[in-house]
Amino acid sequence: MANGSSLFPIYGEGLIPASLGTTPRITSLLIKPASAVCNLDCAYCFYLDREADPYKSLPGRRMSEETLERLVDTFLFYSYPNSVFAFQGGEPTLAGLPFFEKLVKFQKQYGRDGQNVSNALQTNGMLLDDSWCQLFKEYNWLIGLSLDGPEDIHDAYRFNKAGRGSWKRVMQSLSTLQKHKVDFNILCVLSQANVHRPREIYQFFKGLGVDNIQYIPLSEFDEQGNPLPFTVSAEEYGRFMVETFDLWWPDRRKIRIRFFDNIAEALAGQKPGSCTMHETCDSYVVVEYNGDIYPCDFFVSSEWRLGNLHVDSWTEIARKQRRYAFAKNKTIPHPECQVCEYQAICHGGCPKSRHAMHRNFADLDHFCQAYKMIFRKSVGPLKKEVEKILGREVEPIQFYSISPY
Repeated sequence: MANGSSLFPIYGEGLIPASLGTTPRITSLLIKPASAVCNLDCAYCFYLDREADPYKSLPGRRMSEETLERLVDTFLFYSYPNSVFAFQGGEPTLAGLPFFEKLVKFQKQYGRDGQNVSNALQTNGMLLDDSWCQLFKEYNWLIGLSLDGPEDIHDAYRFNKAGRGSWKRVMQSLSTLQKHKVDFNILCVLSQANVHRPREIYQFFKGLGVDNIQYIPLSEFDEQGNPLPFTVSAEEYGRFMVETFDLWWPDRRKIRIRFFDNIAEALAGQKPGSCTMHETCDSYVVVEYNGDIYPCDFFVSSEWRLGNLHVDSWTEIARKQRRYAFAKNKTIPHPECQVCEYQAICHGGCPKSRHAMHRNFADLDHFCQAYKMIFRKSVGPLKKEVEKILGREVEPIQFYSISPY
């Protein structure tokens, strides 16, 4: 039995009626083995010390071996033949290296012939050393390392509990990852510390030999809907990415930038890797330290709890009415989206960025104007590039006005 929260609210919450059609399967897990607990105290963190955190009164939050084993056993059975485990936080490495060694052991024990198991981990880099990197390399993990740029930029918001910057330790971890030839990418949060310095940021990462970058723009607001001091505007984000596109284009065969990758995937008729550009929000679920399940990392709150893996099967969780209700929030139409030429790529943006300002899923994505700036700049060149790679013309982007929900 899981601990840490009541299981009773899931009783009585029905499954999706058969008349509503097939519910998309859960294709990957975002697992929080240490919940929101972190060894840094970043000024812009959206997850730590939230009022809506169902576990904020519980100081010791670590996934038990019992929960880990049940998680691996049941999800490998449900997700065969392709099983994706991603670990995030807080800071997931606080669960300790032995935890992840047990994870791999359980995956070997419960995996079946022909099963493809992928592991990924997003970290602030404060604990990585040779032992961690040896595990990552041996089992082909993909690591996301949080790094916002040069020291003055990174340490502006990313510091520890004593207020000391984390840049030097992160750079040590980056060197250790490179030494062990671990596959990793950089997650760079765009804030007021770096959004006006795209050239410097890109050249910094390029100089480090980084070949995979993900830019995440900040959109955090107070209770009155006012942007917090580090939040970037749509115009600032758009300008950053447009200038970055020009810097990146000569390097496009050597360096990957996730947003541009996602646009290319959409143009090629594939489902983009980022859920922000999916038609609905139902590709993954969050697993908290005690086995509780939620539909999205940005909505880990009691009202969106789907169940618990100690009680519910993955098939039952996938068919929860609450999952259906959350997924369709992305399809709530906005007048501007209804006539936008990029609707079939964007699909209304991210519900978090629609909901953040006024707590209303029907609002326009905070970064809508940025998306239009980026698409206007990149879609044409990327379309030609995709056609070269595929050796054929790419079908024009179709406007989709009917969603599966």
